[in-house]
Formats: sequence, structure tokens, C-alpha cells
Amino acid sequence: MNQSLGIIGRKLGMTQFHTDDGTIARVTAVEAGPCVVVAKRTSDRDGYSALQLGFGEVPERLVKLPVRGQYRKAGVEPRRWRLEFRVPEDVAAQFNVGDEITVDKVFKAGDFVDVVGTSKGRGFSGVMRRHHFKGAVDTHGSHEYKRHGGSIGQNMTPGHTFKGVGMPGQHGNRRITTQNIRVVSIDTASHIILLNGAVPGGRKALVTIRGALKKGSAKAS
Repeated sequence: MNQSLGIIGRKLGMTQFHTDDGTIARVTAVEAGPCVVVAKRTSDRDGYSALQLGFGEVPERLVKLPVRGQYRKAGVEPRRWRLEFRVPEDVAAQFNVGDEITVDKVFKAGDFVDVVGTSKGRGFSGVMRRHHFKGAVDTHGSHEYKRHGGSIGQNMTPGHTFKGVGMPGQHGNRRITTQNIRVVSIDTASHIILLNGAVPGGRKALVTIRGALKKGSAKAS
């Protein structure tokens, strides 16, 4: 489980970034934070250690009454999104309810991060788009079968369709984690972080950014 401290953001889109050596990096711009600590979980009281972060402004009238009471008890302005991050106890002890977490406090240029988001929904798609099937042979005599998936099983043996056979169905709209993305640059004034490559979701999609689980604290060379 990834227990690195992270931040909540909103994907803005892709652009180009000119590095110091003159090369052009294809980056994704994410409005990351600022987030506010709205609640804490401790091992003594809850059995685990975590921080609940809130992101995005929202009118108080649009917040449900039970949630509104939680914000008032914590003395924090309501937030549009609230997500929980499992972190070690020593990390959680560094923050109190109401503290603001900005992107430059969590990451810096050269860090590797994991980005979690919901991919774009493609609706009901065929096997060529969903599973990258090649399609049928387009020669003399073939018709009405150019984009089909082919045989899915036999009558006698095995007598059934195996699990996992690629078929048409719902494509996209899934929780996706893109790992080991390098942080190219951070704009502290506008709370924008530039990530090398693509991240899941469309424009304005909600994403979470955490330290890379496999890379650890490794930096780009």
C-alpha cells in the first residue's frame, strides 16, 4: 500500500515545456491544491493513521447537513472534495486539522509520483477499440465480418466460453493508476504541477498525486 503523503488536484490539460538543455517535454498540467487537513485518523482511536484532505471551494448550502457539522466542528471551511490518505504516524503527527498543504510542501522537480484518476468513458465499444483486435481478413468473399471478434469457443470441446475472452462491452470510465511519472516543474504561485507524460482522465478531472510506490524517493538523473 502506498502510504506516501499526497495531494488532490484537477487536470488542466497537456502542453509543452522547454527544459534547460533545450529539449521539449510533453507534460500534463495539474492544479494541485492547496488542500486543507479536515480530519485525522490515529492508531489509538481508529486503528490506523491517515489524513483527510479537502480540496476545492463549495458554497455551504450545497453541503449536506451531517458533513456540514463535521466541518464546523473542525473549524474548517467546507470543501468540494474530501479524500483520505493513509500515511505513517510520524507524517500525520506533523499536521493538525486546519493546516494548509501546498504542492511545493509535498513534491519538488525531479520527484517520481503515482497519479490516480478515472479514465475517459468510451461507452459500449467493440473488440477492435476495446482490446485492440486486428479484425478479420479483408479479401474476396469476406463481408459483414470486418470488425468482429471471431470464435469465442467450440461446441464439444471445451463446451463453454473461457473466462477473460475479449468481447465488446463497457470501455473506459475506470480507476487508473499511472506510476513513476517524473515531476518536471512546479509553479508555487498558481499551484500548478507539470508532470512528464499523460495522466488518466479528461480536462477538469479529479486526480490524486502521491509519491511513487516503486521508485520510493528516487530522483531523476
